[in-house]
Amino acid sequence: AEAFHEQGADLAFTYLEEPRGRIEKNVRGLVSSLPGADRHPVLPCDVTDDGSIQNVMDHLRGAWKRLDVVVHCVAYADRDDLNRPFSEISRNGYKLAMEVSAYSLSAVSRMAAPLMRKAGGGSIIALTYNAVEKAVPGYSAMAAAKAALELGVKYLAVELGPDKIRVNAISAGPLDTLASRAISGYLEMKRAHAERAPLRRNITHEEVAKAALFLCSDLSSGITGAVIPVDAGYHIMGI
Repeated sequence: AEAFHEQGADLAFTYLEEPRGRIEKNVRGLVSSLPGADRHPVLPCDVTDDGSIQNVMDHLRGAWKRLDVVVHCVAYADRDDLNRPFSEISRNGYKLAMEVSAYSLSAVSRMAAPLMRKAGGGSIIALTYNAVEKAVPGYSAMAAAKAALELGVKYLAVELGPDKIRVNAISAGPLDTLASRAISGYLEMKRAHAERAPLRRNITHEEVAKAALFLCSDLSSGITGAVIPVDAGYHIMGI
């Protein structure tokens, strides 16, 4: 968000409504740190509810008339299902991880597309992880969802390409986030990444942000349906 703001983008943020209001408070706190924070809508959105997604798009249609970029930054799996062996993931937990983490990209893209067509095209970005290609302990339910997400990126790229809407994903290395705290063995994962990646270090949030800016700019006008690794080269390593 900071990187896009520095390039002059008008931003909108969403949060999941929940009883304690903790998520909304966190999001509003982050938004308040941006210059001109009052210009950036902060809206409730539950990606398991099509009506909730449509309400966001209706608000943006009234406020902006067009939409150039969508960054899909939502994923969820029950903590117990993250820590279970893959064969023991619960049926309902598997469905939940798929709906929130993968199907939501299709739902959001479908409802964002009309606003992007008005802009003459646009860019949609999703966030994935290398556990799709390699088995990562403690990531089982989410790995399945990310695999479906990456497949969705490809099919949406084909579907929306004629409207000049590009769809790509960033596959980042380990980063300190709220989500990463739920992954068993995360600190060991981060340590191994820094030791074995060709650049011999972990990546930064700023490096992911710069890759996102690239994918949303004319510099990447010929790129769609791609998964771009931002992981200090870790994905090329055999061991």
